[in-house]
Amino acid sequence: MAPLTPSRPYGGWPSPIDAALAAALDGRPEYVGTIGPEVWWTEPRPEEEGRRTLVRRPADGRPERPVLPAPWNVRSRVTEYGGRPWAGVERHCGGPLLVFVHFADQRLYAYEPDAPGAPAPRPLTPVGTVGGGLRWADPVLRGDEVWCVLEEFTGPAPTDVRRVLAAVPLDGSAAEDRHAVRELTDDRHRFTTGPRLSPDGRTVARLVWDHPRMPWDGTELLLAEVTATGTIGAPRTVLGGPDEAVAQVEWAPDGTLLAVSDRGGWWNPYRVDPHSGEAVNLCPREEEFGGPLWKPGLSWLAPLPDGLVAVLHGQGSSVLGVLDPESGDLVDAAGPWTSWQPTLAVSDSRVFGVAASPRSGYEVVELDTATGHARVIGARAADPVDPSYYPEPQSRTFTGPDDREIHAHVYPPHHPDRPAPADELPPYVVWVHGGPTDHVPPVLDLHIAYFTSRGIGVVEVNYGGSSGYGRAYRERLREQWGVVDVEDCAAVARALAAEGTADPDRLAIRGGSAGGWTAAASLAATDLYACAAIIYPVLDLRGFAAETHDLESRYIDGLAGPPQTLDLISRERSPVARADRITAPFVLLQGLDDPICPPAQAERLLAALRGRAVPHAYVTFEGEGHGFRRADTMVRALEAELSLYAQVFGIERTDVPRLPLEP
Repeated sequence: MAPLTPSRPYGGWPSPIDAALAAALDGRPEYVGTIGPEVWWTEPRPEEEGRRTLVRRPADGRPERPVLPAPWNVRSRVTEYGGRPWAGVERHCGGPLLVFVHFADQRLYAYEPDAPGAPAPRPLTPVGTVGGGLRWADPVLRGDEVWCVLEEFTGPAPTDVRRVLAAVPLDGSAAEDRHAVRELTDDRHRFTTGPRLSPDGRTVARLVWDHPRMPWDGTELLLAEVTATGTIGAPRTVLGGPDEAVAQVEWAPDGTLLAVSDRGGWWNPYRVDPHSGEAVNLCPREEEFGGPLWKPGLSWLAPLPDGLVAVLHGQGSSVLGVLDPESGDLVDAAGPWTSWQPTLAVSDSRVFGVAASPRSGYEVVELDTATGHARVIGARAADPVDPSYYPEPQSRTFTGPDDREIHAHVYPPHHPDRPAPADELPPYVVWVHGGPTDHVPPVLDLHIAYFTSRGIGVVEVNYGGSSGYGRAYRERLREQWGVVDVEDCAAVARALAAEGTADPDRLAIRGGSAGGWTAAASLAATDLYACAAIIYPVLDLRGFAAETHDLESRYIDGLAGPPQTLDLISRERSPVARADRITAPFVLLQGLDDPICPPAQAERLLAALRGRAVPHAYVTFEGEGHGFRRADTMVRALEAELSLYAQVFGIERTDVPRLPLEP
């Protein structure tokens, strides 16, 4: 065994995981689906301006290949976060027929990849001219039409919008004519998922909800009859309500109606009687078989032809299992994957999904339920560097105020050739996830490895309000945003320092979106952190409620309180209103095309700090929205963050540009 290289201070270790490598491998496959025996999905291309391509894996086992070259970008903007952007159907001749949404113009296109002459995709819908235009998501093909969600802007404001189920003709007659699109439902409900048609085609199911609820607060499962002429009758509610969140609805091949509901405090799978609404829990467990419905088209459950049901389940992380709905028996898939994304698809006895582990990134996995064999079939997570540079996460439960449990994943600094300095404790960065109704599983993330392989520890905190641990854990954040999240992150950081894991003088906090709010609010609430990385954040509650997109325009009601108390709560908690308490250095990273957390949020904080000697940097990115997608953006952002830590923690690094801090 070769001797270890002499130690260097934490944070100063060399690493083969540079920012360009982390950026190139950012993102994961999404929206897996099957067309006959073939498997299709979308996949990110950070080096191609962050577009998403459509990938096809043939039935004969040949390697997958992208089928849409640049600049095609398969991504919907419904509710700004998007939703399932494609669907396909097998045909007797001519190969498959697909429909997809192109991000640039948000039109729905038809595509025949095997047609003679390789014709380009042809538009099915017109370009919207009012406000955010016309947007489409969660499509299904039915006869000579596409049934899907239509989001239509009626004015210039982000909340001037209506949503319905619509039928788009496949013959292209609506490509320039909005009136050729049939509306299948009225717009009485503010939000809707796409249609789920029963096997006999006579009933349609969907989920709906309205302001001020978010879909994890309460949704309704609606059923309606489909007439012989292709219209939809009056809907009726069979499950859900203001205090019950139904996350998914699906029909089994035999016509059984299945749903995922949290009526018992945890998202569990139910069999629902379409007539009486009686719901039977198929696997009562204190585990999550569902999650927050941020986008229409997510799938935690997929019925198999033999009556079994593929499900994702767990606490904090979801694993794949096969459920027998008659006995309640649940058998988990074998393999190294510890976290599965809600994008299940089925073909005969095979289940497909996207999964990762602490040692591998997200890849497309097939489970053959007939044999129990699981294997990677696409987007294989090849190791770009020696895996010995990867961190080993430690999933832990900490104790916070009032003895409440706080879940977190600790990633200690790790380097195969650099021993830990005996006379030094490592710096640590608290990573705060977005949402805030979301969570992070312990899987390989090269953005984390970028820091840990250099000697900077990371701890990801699933603070109170996170999903993955039942409804009561989610509800901890109700009207307490800026309090519970700040307290929980601080409790974890203090615990790591108290036990001798982290240097108490070199703690930082970073987060994006809602995590950016918590990072900035933490700087205003405590002197625990030496610095912060604040990324496309919420910084002003009043401004966010007025400026953000429609989906989250009433999110603040549940997170901070009703509109009549918003002014007071905003003054008490918003980093903009408490800027006089911020003294620690920070870097603020902002996309200039962000419709969810607009640059105005960041600019208000900078204005509030003007004239004060708080070292900071404001780095903006043209063409980036909410969540950085371009490789060059991610490189600049990672290097700026590392430079901040190096300057504040007293670390010598010459491999990244020095971030200028003002004043």
